[in-house]
Amino acid sequence: MTLEQINQYLAFVIFTYNDVNITVAKVIQVPLILFAMWFVVTRIGKLIKKTLLAKKISQDAVHLFTRIYFILSIAILIFTSLEVLSIPLTAFAFVSGAIAIGVGFGAQNIINNFISGWILMWERPIRIGDFLEVGNAKGVVETINTRSTRIRRNDGVHMLIPNSQLLENTVTNWTLIDGNARSSVSVGVAYGSDVVLVKKLIQQVLDDHDAILANPKSSVMFDDFADSSLVFNAIFWVCAESETMLRKVRSDIRFSLYDVFEKHDVVIAFPQRDIHIDGEIAFKKS
Repeated sequence: MTLEQINQYLAFVIFTYNDVNITVAKVIQVPLILFAMWFVVTRIGKLIKKTLLAKKISQDAVHLFTRIYFILSIAILIFTSLEVLSIPLTAFAFVSGAIAIGVGFGAQNIINNFISGWILMWERPIRIGDFLEVGNAKGVVETINTRSTRIRRNDGVHMLIPNSQLLENTVTNWTLIDGNARSSVSVGVAYGSDVVLVKKLIQQVLDDHDAILANPKSSVMFDDFADSSLVFNAIFWVCAESETMLRKVRSDIRFSLYDVFEKHDVVIAFPQRDIHIDGEIAFKKS
């Protein structure tokens, strides 16, 4: 195939709109120009993201800024490419009309999740790094995409939750205002124990733990007279990053309570029953 034949193929007019000829060459040039410009845009986007993270800006703010940057870049690329190639935007009016009809009938959920994703990123009721409780699952938000939000559960499993569900359903955000979370540990001691000493020992354990916050101050409640024990409840606040951290703190407290009770001869209660027999028991001789 000669160069002249190639030029003839490239000059072939596909269609004409308002006296503007749309040739094969123009159709081929559009994706090539878009690809080259998009390559530059993505490299600049990564550089901007790296710079913002280096300045200690929050991840969710960086995520929102980069999304806006890419959306604007795409729009500018499309309009610039069409303008450079002298292709009128109205030439694609029939395409946009067909897309609008398809979106209206078949992509309602996708559009709903897309808009919900932008609401989440703009209003920031949920941010990257937040600790969420969605239904029976608890986990940390890793990224907020345009269609879904990715959450890493405590067991390491990743969940993809549609953005619309996070707006329409009840979601518990443990770290919306701050990372402080309240937790408690219950312990039962045997009847006859020195309750004043028990309260003092539990409070000592809470005060000695590094992860427990001094404000709000921890407290010890004499919770109940149970069947087999005197129940005390240790209430404390922790700046928790996840449920796993809370479980670790509760475990540390239980270890410490067991050790300090043993040193002061405080008996941790266990279920027991007293049996009273009226009358005499007759033993049959064999």
